[in-house]
Amino acid sequence: MKIGFLTVALGNTSIEEIVKWASKEGFEALEVATWPLVNERDFSSTTIDVDQLDKSKIDRIKALFEKNSMIISSLAYYDNNLDANLEKRKKINEHLRKVIDAASLLGVELVGTFIGRDITKSVEQNFEEFEKVFKPLIAYAESKNVKLMIENCPMVGWQEHEKVGNIFYSPQLWREIFRITPASFGLNYDPSHLFWLGIDYIKVIEEFSERIFHVHAKDVEINRQTLYEQGIFGYYGTNLHGKSWWIYRLPGLGEINWEALSKTLRKAGYDFVISIEHEDPVWAGETERSKIGLRMGYEFLRKLF
Repeated sequence: MKIGFLTVALGNTSIEEIVKWASKEGFEALEVATWPLVNERDFSSTTIDVDQLDKSKIDRIKALFEKNSMIISSLAYYDNNLDANLEKRKKINEHLRKVIDAASLLGVELVGTFIGRDITKSVEQNFEEFEKVFKPLIAYAESKNVKLMIENCPMVGWQEHEKVGNIFYSPQLWREIFRITPASFGLNYDPSHLFWLGIDYIKVIEEFSERIFHVHAKDVEINRQTLYEQGIFGYYGTNLHGKSWWIYRLPGLGEINWEALSKTLRKAGYDFVISIEHEDPVWAGETERSKIGLRMGYEFLRKLF
């Protein structure tokens, strides 16, 4: 398999610099961030500005990756496609279409995003919003030979304190959504979220292997003393995102069994990209420090994948 990473980890570093550095370090793939230059997401960047793409830029990007023996595994734009504010929702959906266009022009098969949630409605009611918004988006992606995939992050507290912000975090929800979507709609599998949610992240691979299009390599560390003190809901008075008792770590620094995960992915027939999503606060911050973290993640994963 190819080892890559999500370019958000290197902030506003240029695509030329990221590709050259990544190739030198041994990486073979990049999950390229394509958020708008101006956006409200806290974990985002614009490695490729899809609003400014033309043929010359497309050709230059393709040549850059080819020269450095790398691929783009996915274009990444994770935002709330079901935003309760219909004006914001429209802008997000329109930008996602631009990302799909960019993927098609670049010859990239996958675009990753969130379903999100209309926070004024229940999870069940959001299924209706999902069909209304995503059926046209999926059809549009198919017309461009692109597949959409969703990361399984619950995004607790994203739009409203203590509420799940992305209705795609559990097998029960995936079954409901996959039942009404074609095979071109899938999962950007991230074991870290499943672990702290108490979901068997190995069994998930076995059941949903045909819908796993891409894999995020992110670990998670559990602070069991804090969990004892606060319980699974955490103490939202000081931590509105509910992350008081778990912390995302680089692969190998948390509690995910990566050897078992690797064996199960191989058995399920997955043979694409393992992409580090670097959200480890211990190794984040300055670009050079983030690079150290990415290098550590690569060295750990290369032994297993």
